[in-house]
Amino acid sequence: MALHPDRLFPADPATRGVARTLYAAAASAPIVSPHGHVDAGLLLRDEPFTDPADLLVVPDHYVLRLLHAHGADLGALGRAPRGDSPGADPREIWRTFCAHWGAFAGTPVRYWTTAILADVFGTDLTPSSATADALYDELVAALARPEFRPRALFERFGIEVLATTDDPADDLADHAALRDDPEFAGRVLPTFRPDAYLDPGVPGWPARLDRLGAAAGIDTGTHAGLVAALENRRAYFAERGATATDTGPVDAWALPLRAPEAERIHAAFLASSGTPEEATAYRRHMLFELMRMASEDGLVMQLHPSVIRNHHGPTLERYGPDTGHDLPDVGAFTRPLRTALEAFGTNQRFRLVLFTVDETTFSREIAPLAGFYPSVYAGAPWWFLDTPSAIARYRGAVTDSAGFGKTSGFIDDTRAFCSIPARHDMARRMDAGFLASLVVTHQLSEEEAAAIAVDLAAPLPRRVFRLE
Repeated sequence: MALHPDRLFPADPATRGVARTLYAAAASAPIVSPHGHVDAGLLLRDEPFTDPADLLVVPDHYVLRLLHAHGADLGALGRAPRGDSPGADPREIWRTFCAHWGAFAGTPVRYWTTAILADVFGTDLTPSSATADALYDELVAALARPEFRPRALFERFGIEVLATTDDPADDLADHAALRDDPEFAGRVLPTFRPDAYLDPGVPGWPARLDRLGAAAGIDTGTHAGLVAALENRRAYFAERGATATDTGPVDAWALPLRAPEAERIHAAFLASSGTPEEATAYRRHMLFELMRMASEDGLVMQLHPSVIRNHHGPTLERYGPDTGHDLPDVGAFTRPLRTALEAFGTNQRFRLVLFTVDETTFSREIAPLAGFYPSVYAGAPWWFLDTPSAIARYRGAVTDSAGFGKTSGFIDDTRAFCSIPARHDMARRMDAGFLASLVVTHQLSEEEAAAIAVDLAAPLPRRVFRLE
């Protein structure tokens, strides 16, 4: 389980030596995490983590999906069928994970988990069927100590900013309590995620509008009312520290409707008479509206379309969402965003960070857009692409058109709290290796490369996400 000091660095000795130097310049930078899914209540309550399975297996859909792919039942992994309470024994979940350790070879899960076990917990036991119980007991003993509670780890990890992902109707009480807690010096910011209100064709839309309207104190029975309620809640989030929004539509098309047409479709779906075509037109109109709002209030807009959510209907029905079967789809940005970028792309207040799970769009669409529009930034590889090899491909694909300064900085996008430092360290090592290749081919001086490595680690994401 020992971590090699040169892990992920280039194999060529000369390039590896430069990478060591560049990594050393950035390694100790604070962690700026502007996009993630850790619950603010975890840090507010600061309760000990219960067991290794609940910490490292159950909340991590990266782990669940691959265990499921190798025949493990989701119910046996702590995901209770809908309507039931969890019944799986944490030790049995951990045994299943350890027995499948070989299934994670070469994956980012193996990299992150090795770093967690070795760096965070200091164990030298490699997971296996033979070591599962001893490793479980060792980790349980560690989790009972004060230095492994959430706030202590937050400080130990060097986290400067941690952004959460939140429904617009959320009262953000946990965020407010954390902000006002004199014993917590960290910065935990909400992020506005309006997806549940954009598509009237999704079941439950009218009930969600009612909840949003109650939170905003605005009648959402009309399209104008929905827009006003979203604007109201954006302001509420901004007043409580939010600097960004997060949107993951089916596609990136953003096309405005005339007001009477938007009102007609809104009314049709409240009356349960809208068509699929009308739902698509309304959703694309709402994406345009969100861009218009971002151009006015300055909240940074993160856009990550083209994910097929809940690919396996029976699993969704039995276990609910976020159980490992959201899958990549073919992406597109240049044509879908043209109308919106003609309207807002040169607006100084508008900022759009584009993410993809289709890496073919990095060089063909995202980087060229970021290389022209002042408002557009190339988001880091995330989800399926937050791997060492994909990060290397991303740098090669994006740098030619957009350079380094029009990228987002690393995005960990995680629910697995203890993996945050390992993920950021992985990105810093891969960036050091890429920059080292530019140094040894005499495209950059070592001094300039070191300055870029430092900037990518923390100052750049601070600027992009308006966290300064």
